[in-house]
Amino acid sequence: MSASPARRIAFEVLRRVQAEDAYASDLLHAKLTDGVSRADAGLATELTMGVLRWQRLLDFLLHPHLNRPGAKLDVEVLTALRMGLYQMRFLDRVPVSAAVSESVELVKGARKRSAAPLVNAVLRKIGPQARIAGEALQARLPAAMTEAERMGILHSHPTWLVERWLTRFGKERTLALLEANNRAPKLCCAVMDAEQVERASQSLSAEGLDVTAGRWLKASLSVSGGNVAAAKAVQSGIVSIQDEASQMVARILGAGRGDIVLDLCAAPGGKARILARAVAPEGMVIAGDTHLHRLRAARAQMTRTRTNGISWLALDATQPLPFSERFKRILLDAPCSGTGTLARNPEIRWRLQPGDLDAAHGRQTAMLRQALGSLRPGGRLVYATCSLEPEENEQVVHEAVAQDQSLRIGNGTEALRPWLRSGVAAATLFDADGFFRTFPPESATDGFFAVVLEPC
Repeated sequence: MSASPARRIAFEVLRRVQAEDAYASDLLHAKLTDGVSRADAGLATELTMGVLRWQRLLDFLLHPHLNRPGAKLDVEVLTALRMGLYQMRFLDRVPVSAAVSESVELVKGARKRSAAPLVNAVLRKIGPQARIAGEALQARLPAAMTEAERMGILHSHPTWLVERWLTRFGKERTLALLEANNRAPKLCCAVMDAEQVERASQSLSAEGLDVTAGRWLKASLSVSGGNVAAAKAVQSGIVSIQDEASQMVARILGAGRGDIVLDLCAAPGGKARILARAVAPEGMVIAGDTHLHRLRAARAQMTRTRTNGISWLALDATQPLPFSERFKRILLDAPCSGTGTLARNPEIRWRLQPGDLDAAHGRQTAMLRQALGSLRPGGRLVYATCSLEPEENEQVVHEAVAQDQSLRIGNGTEALRPWLRSGVAAATLFDADGFFRTFPPESATDGFFAVVLEPC
């Protein structure tokens, strides 16, 4: 016997995420685009992302049945146990016997045959209690446990993140955020030509996908029910998979025909693609990134989707920029913790440490300082992150404004308004300080921050 193709894919992705600090979405995209059935792609994705989202709760339930802590188990054994328990707890259509036997086969296939009896025994013992919930589950938590730690276990997040969010958002909004992070996020597509929304929708629907209009943007579609990445409309460049909040950040820049735009941290290229279409045919986007492999991948993506007008450049945005001329429009979508994307990238929550936020702040302030030095008088710079954390967002902006008295926070609503669906007020996406913010449980998007900065 051997495990099913979907489980083998999920097992290998989870093993690499754990052992190599790889990213699940990238690995799944590579494995699911060639000859994998729709059913297998769906199950592999469900297992991979589900195990990563619920990892802390799964480990909490596994721990009493192990003779040694989970951290000391081989990664293959721990991965098989998590996958088996996840199926028993969350997947109604998978019989307990199948969840157990397939997990045993995964361990054998990973050359850990000696651990097969352990996996079999632990999962069979847990089986009748796999779905423990409510008061019965609460009773397993120590009475002296803090609220943040309790919520962290029950909703599978690090305690330190929950503590931060309780302080800033309050219990109700924090609980909503935790729950949103544990749901599969809505998959959105940006339609590259705003006049082709209906054509794009029909093309996606013809391949059996479920397609509805986006919540915020006229040229956005919400897609589910299959392997969207393999759809002809995506492969041909008619549409691009991109969260609506990410699309809006590019629109806030207000780039127009003929502009020369600097996109400082451009890979994987979603915003650069939008900007290139906005400035065409006379304009150009100078797209930079530190990592050559990401630049190569982004450039290949633009070639495949027939997107022109982008010049790619390897650069370190924390250092002085290699330009003699200044730019009218600059986008700095700074590398960040990614806490606004934990539903889409669940492994981030287990890798991030409190000190990482201060380190990110240092890099981000350096990048913003260099970017502002390349901004033309009367120009516009958009600073953005996919983070919910103030160290990476308003604190970076306030520091920049304090250092440069000629700098002011501009108005992003006018640039965004023409792209919004009828009935959507642009002002609802900006707070009283002029900051663009999306909050996953309320906006049904990734959590983004953006601000327009303009020299007075």
